[in-house]
Amino acid sequence: MAKGKSFSEIIKGDQPVLVDFYATWCGPCKMMQPILAETAGKVGAKAKIIKIDIDKNPMAASRFQVKSVPTLVLFQKGKVIWRKSGVVPANQLVDVINKQATVNS
Repeated sequence: MAKGKSFSEIIKGDQPVLVDFYATWCGPCKMMQPILAETAGKVGAKAKIIKIDIDKNPMAASRFQVKSVPTLVLFQKGKVIWRKSGVVPANQLVDVINKQATVNS
């Protein structure tokens, strides 16, 4: 996460923020790591991508009703604009982020 900024400050920005709610013990979560890296490479500065460990941050997981991991949530200006649980392919994540970036530009 960005140094010195809280989770709520990060998700309230104009830039879309894709949050990967994960757990270290979760196999599918480990599969998301290279997918998120590929997504970050393709979207560049259009969006931030951050990871939240639900075991270390149970309040954040509870606040956004994360019932299973991985759960991906796209925020913009503090609002949830998209969410999906399970492994999501990079091309789908890129499409979602690009649509959001186009809508708000």
